[in-house]
Amino acid sequence: MPSFNPEEVVQAAVAAVANRAGPGRESFDDLPGALYVTDTEGLITDYNAACIGFAGRVPTLNQDRWCVTWKLFREDDSFLPHSQCPMAVAIRERRSVRGATAIARRPNGTQASFVPYPTPAFDAAGAFIAAVNLLVDITGWPEREQCLLEARRCRRLARTVSDSQTIESLDAMAKEYEAKARACIFADG
Repeated sequence: MPSFNPEEVVQAAVAAVANRAGPGRESFDDLPGALYVTDTEGLITDYNAACIGFAGRVPTLNQDRWCVTWKLFREDDSFLPHSQCPMAVAIRERRSVRGATAIARRPNGTQASFVPYPTPAFDAAGAFIAAVNLLVDITGWPEREQCLLEARRCRRLARTVSDSQTIESLDAMAKEYEAKARACIFADG
């Protein structure tokens, strides 16, 4: 588990953005975790130094949309377009998105599993003005990683057989392992 409360970090960043308290790279650099801000259309307007290390690249302000990562994948290794990522959902629906996990692929080919905390920011009048996202790196959580490894094995094996009953059984097993991996993250709330 992270050594900080992700909800508290996100709410502090949202408050800074909403109060126009001068959010900028300097103030966000003091917060733990990779954190970035978008405008109401999803264009990245600010990020902290941790985003560069997490994403393995420097985000392009006012050009990159929805996410600071290069490529995204779901836990089952299927591609996740940025336009469908949790931050895009939070912006389109004007609501916080919780309970998601994803895998970021960096330009150098390395990957990081993470939990995003996309949260819209509203001004005093209630108008949507921006969105904040905290990316909590969960790469290397041993029990979770073992469950995901087993899920991938089940899916690989399912691709090698032709018996539909065996394929269904392996798919069900993979889903169970993925659910156990999610439970490792969200067991504490």
